[in-house]
Amino acid sequence: MYIFRHELLLFEALCEGLEEEMDRDPTVCVMGEDVGHYGGSYKVTKGLAPKYGDLRVLDTPIAENAFTGMGIGAAMTGLRPIVEGMDMGFLLLAFNQILNNCGMLHYTSGGQFKIPIVIQGPGRVGRQLGAEHSQWLESYFQSIPRIQMVAYSAPYNANGLMKAAIRSDNPVILFEHVLLYNLKERIPDEEYVLNLEEADMVRPGEHVTILTYSRMRYHVMQAVKTLMNKGCDPEVIDIRSLKSFDLYTIGNSVKKTHRVLIIDECMRTRGIGASLTAVITENFHDYLDAPIVCLLSQDVPTPYAGTLENWTVVQPPQIVTAVEQLCQ
Repeated sequence: MYIFRHELLLFEALCEGLEEEMDRDPTVCVMGEDVGHYGGSYKVTKGLAPKYGDLRVLDTPIAENAFTGMGIGAAMTGLRPIVEGMDMGFLLLAFNQILNNCGMLHYTSGGQFKIPIVIQGPGRVGRQLGAEHSQWLESYFQSIPRIQMVAYSAPYNANGLMKAAIRSDNPVILFEHVLLYNLKERIPDEEYVLNLEEADMVRPGEHVTILTYSRMRYHVMQAVKTLMNKGCDPEVIDIRSLKSFDLYTIGNSVKKTHRVLIIDECMRTRGIGASLTAVITENFHDYLDAPIVCLLSQDVPTPYAGTLENWTVVQPPQIVTAVEQLCQ
C-alpha cells in the first residue's frame, strides 16, 4: 500500500520520473528542442541538464526528422532515449522516421535490433493556440505496427507511466495535454511503475460505462456530479492505454452496465473513439442494450477564437444530456 505524501504538479511529476530513471540507468538520455538548459518549453526537463550534462540532456536544432532519427539510432545501439517534441504537431515532420524506422526496424532486421525509445510531447486543444498547435495526433500514429501509445491525465499516472515507458523495449509515444501540466496531486514517496496496457478505473458505477482519457476525464467528472444528483450512477474509466486497449477492464465494465458512452477530444472520423467503438462492437456486442454513443471533437481545424474553440470540444452539459438519453 502506497502512502501518498508529496504533492507535485504534472510537469514536476514527469520531471521526477525522468530523473529517477536517469539515476537508475545511465543509458537513459533526453533530446529535443530546448530540453537542456532552458528546461523544456513546459519545464518537463527542468534542472536535468546541470545534473547530467549536455550529452545526456541534448539540445537539438529545429529539425524533428533529424533528431528523431538520431534517437532511433541511439536506441538501436543500446541507449534508451526520450525524444521530446516541443509540440506533437511538429513531430509530423518525423512521421517517416516513426513509421518506417521506429515501428518496423525490429521486424525488418529479423529481431536484431530493439528500439526502446520514448517519444513525448504536448498537444491537443489549449487556450487559443491556433490550428497548427491544437492537433489530435493519436489517430495518425495508432495504425503503426509495434508502437505503443499512452495518454496520462494526472501527476500520479504521468510519473508511473513515464517510468514504465522508459523501461519498455518497445517504442512508446506519450501524449501530454497542454492544459494539464499545472494539475496538482499527491504521489507516493516510494518508487512505483504503472502498467502501460492497463486502464484506470476512476469511478465504479452501475448504469453506464463512460470511456475517456486525458483532459476529457475532468469534463466527464464535472458531468458526473450533475448525473449523481439526478440519480444516475455512471462508471468512469480513463483508458490511458490508447494502443493497445485494456479490453479486460473495458469488457468487464460493459458486461456490468450494458451501455457505453465514449468521450474523446480526438477527431470524429477514424479517431480513438472510432477504434474503441469497433473493438467493443466486435468483442462485446452481445452485452450491449443500446448502441454505443460517441461524443467527439468536430472534424475541423481548431479555431483561434476562444468561443469557437470551445464549440469544437465536448463540454460537460453535452455529456449529461448524452447519458440521460442513453439510459432512458
